[in-house]
Amino acid sequence: MKLLRCATLTTPDVGAATERYVRWMDYRVVETGKVAADLAASWGAPASTGRAYAVLQPASGAEVFIRFVEGDVPADYLPLRTFGWAAIEICVQDTLAVNARMETSPFEIIGPPKQLDGLPAIFPMQVRGPDSEIVYLTQIRSDLPDYDLPRAASLIDKLFILVLACSDMDASARWFRDTLGIQHGREMEIIYSMINNAFDLPADTRHRLATGIHERDCFLEFDQYPRGATARPGNPDALPPGVAMTTLLHPNIDAIPGAWVVTPTVRTGPVYAGQRAGVLRAPDGTRVEVVAP
Repeated sequence: MKLLRCATLTTPDVGAATERYVRWMDYRVVETGKVAADLAASWGAPASTGRAYAVLQPASGAEVFIRFVEGDVPADYLPLRTFGWAAIEICVQDTLAVNARMETSPFEIIGPPKQLDGLPAIFPMQVRGPDSEIVYLTQIRSDLPDYDLPRAASLIDKLFILVLACSDMDASARWFRDTLGIQHGREMEIIYSMINNAFDLPADTRHRLATGIHERDCFLEFDQYPRGATARPGNPDALPPGVAMTTLLHPNIDAIPGAWVVTPTVRTGPVYAGQRAGVLRAPDGTRVEVVAP
C-alpha cells in the first residue's frame, strides 16, 4: 500500500504558484476553491478559512497531489532553518534534463545534480521556488535491497518522499512508528550540502538521517537538524510557511491512537476521495493529515 497522498504548501499567491508548477513541472490543476471553515479547523488552522487553494496532479496521472493554500509568509522565515516539513521530493526520469529546464525557470538551483554520498541508486538535485519552498528532484537509477523506489512515468512525476526537519530525529521516528505504524528504515550519516549551506557549516559536516517505511514503501525522511535550528515562525492559527502539512493514507483510521485536532470526518475532492480525514500533531508541532476508509 502506497501511503503518501499529498503535500500542502503555503503561498501568498495561489495563482502564480499554480502557473509555475503547470509550466515548469508539467502538473495540472484538478481542483480549486476556498478553504471551508470546518476543513481549516480540522487542520488546526482556523485563520486559513476562506483562503484560496488549488490541488495539482503530475503529468503521469499518479494520485499523489500537491496542494497550494494561500497564506502569509513571515519576513523572518528562512527555508532549511526550522523544524517541521522541510522539503518535498519528486521523482524524475532524467535529472540532467530537468536541471537544464530549471536553469531557465523561476526556480533557483540550490543543489546541482550530484550522486548522493553512499547511495549510487539515487541521482538528485534541489531547487528553491519563489515561495521559498524546497523541492528535491530525484532520478532513481536502480533498486535498493530493503525497499522499492518509484520510476518516473513522466519527465517530472509524483511526490515520493517528504522530508522532516527534526529537533530530535529519534523521537519523531518513534512517534510515526507508535502512532501510524510507520517503521524506522535505514539510518545513515551523510555530507548534507544543503543543511551545511543553510547553517554556514563546514562543507564536510555530516548529518544523521533516517527513512520512514511501510512494508517496502519508503516515503518519509527524518533529518536531524543542527544546533541553531528553531521553531517555524508564523501565525499559530494558520498553516505555517513552506511545506505546511503532509497527507498520508492509512488502512484503519480507528486504530490510530493519536489525539485528533478535530474528530475525523468524510471529505470530498481529489485528496480525500470521499474518505474520512483528520489531522494529528507530531513532535515539533508538525501537522500530519491522515485519510482512510
